[in-house]
Amino acid sequence: MPHRTRPMTAILLLTGLNLALVPTIGPVYDFVCFLPYWDRRASKNFLNYTQTLYKNREKTNKGLHP
Repeated sequence: MPHRTRPMTAILLLTGLNLALVPTIGPVYDFVCFLPYWDRRASKNFLNYTQTLYKNREKTNKGLHP
């Protein structure tokens, strides 16, 4: 005999779990998105990009200007 399913209980349990977890999304999102790590990483990547850009520009312009 197969196990007896209870769809209404499952739906209510899932809905209750979602109602309990949805309010926690905002604080977790804010915590992850506003970490100082992301600012440091973005500024570090920007500095590396600009330094590489200027180094390549100096290499290519070396023989062109007297």
